[in-house]
Amino acid sequence: MVVGSFVEEVDTVVIGSGPGGYVAAIHAAQKGQDVVVVEKDEIGGVCLNVGCIPSKALISVGKDTYKSQNETAFGLKYEGSTLDFEKTQQWKNKEVVNKLTSGIEALLKKYKVKIVKGTANFSSKNRISVVNGDDYYGYEFQNVIIATGSRPIEIPGFEFNEDILDSTGLLNIKELPESLVVVGGGYIGMELAFAFSDLGSKVTVIESLDRVMNGFEKDLIKPVLNAAKKKNIEIITEAKATSYKKDKDKLVLSYEKDGKTSELETEKIAVMVGRRPNTEELSLSMAGVKTTTTGHIEINEFGQTTTDHIYAIGDVVPGPALAHKASYEAKMVVDKISGNEGAAIDYLAIPAVCYTSPEVATVGLTFDQAKEQGIKAEKATYNFRNNGRALSMGKTDGFIRMIMDSDSKRIVGAQLVGANVDELVNNIALAIENLLTVEDVSLTIHSHPSLSEGILDVSEILLGEPTHQ
Repeated sequence: MVVGSFVEEVDTVVIGSGPGGYVAAIHAAQKGQDVVVVEKDEIGGVCLNVGCIPSKALISVGKDTYKSQNETAFGLKYEGSTLDFEKTQQWKNKEVVNKLTSGIEALLKKYKVKIVKGTANFSSKNRISVVNGDDYYGYEFQNVIIATGSRPIEIPGFEFNEDILDSTGLLNIKELPESLVVVGGGYIGMELAFAFSDLGSKVTVIESLDRVMNGFEKDLIKPVLNAAKKKNIEIITEAKATSYKKDKDKLVLSYEKDGKTSELETEKIAVMVGRRPNTEELSLSMAGVKTTTTGHIEINEFGQTTTDHIYAIGDVVPGPALAHKASYEAKMVVDKISGNEGAAIDYLAIPAVCYTSPEVATVGLTFDQAKEQGIKAEKATYNFRNNGRALSMGKTDGFIRMIMDSDSKRIVGAQLVGANVDELVNNIALAIENLLTVEDVSLTIHSHPSLSEGILDVSEILLGEPTHQ
């Protein structure tokens, strides 16, 4: 028996409640719109439940574990530290994930956003149906925002199961594996390789390209590779995982490199070779919405699809699969829906971070990209080994590189590697977004001692007036 209302008229429907969807729903409600958010799984989407947040929780625990089991350069040595991984997972789920997701649900209710659980698909350009078991709901909308996110890609011969894990399976594993092979050395693969190595697993990374973290410039990943070597993380590049077999309690993975087949014995295999947009089940053709050959939804600079009152944001549209990108796009499309004709999407100041040890971050243009765009660019680098705060922390690996437009002196990009650069990069993103010059930064008083003083120092270098170099 099918129950529920047949058709309800609303201003805006948001499909998906991840960092794109819930931000869009809240922002639209704040603008006075009657909003329905449809979610087939858990409020908060992949990021809060099985992605960004739980991975950072395990990364943090891993760093503390590694520190507690290795003597520091300044003489601190722990004795007899142990890790109860079951309690780690309980803490991650209850004190981190559940608090955030319940908080998001409370915010949606605070702003009177109606939450509907179920799977949505279009029946026309102005109507969607939502099915949840025997329950059916129909909504006629003025605007809809698609924010259904993405899912891990499977590769032939490595279909996901209890032994072959995607990122979700690895983050929720009940027992810490003695050994782990990560297939795919992108930012997700490398983050979790470091996390599980720090937690105590013997980790091997297999990457088909000639280097890991291919989205970052080569010199940025050198400190990461050095750290991986110290932690005994084995990285095998230009190699292709071809098959595996189960031998009692172990897995034997076969891979090809230089025309030769080799084998690795491991307890678990994690496959992290990319993500695929969740667009197939939406019946987009019924709404006149076009997709690319990869399944991404085509949009213009306002986030509009080929049907102009239907918008798409986050992992379902082209570009990097970043939670903060989705949240930014959410606000832009809601502003457009609300009548702000100038609310165009601009990705220049969106940072990207890889939470390895040390962390890697970029924002804006690289030096080569700036030159390709016809910008008369200059670059300068400041090393953390010259920074007082980095020295006092015992974390001197890494640097800040800043790119400047020589004519305007505006900051157009930066690349960072080192401790806490996930926080530092936001300062430079703010400078780029607000068209600040290196002189603006050099005249801004920075606290001392701090890692952020490195931004001040690199600005002075670009001005030709370095204090500490």
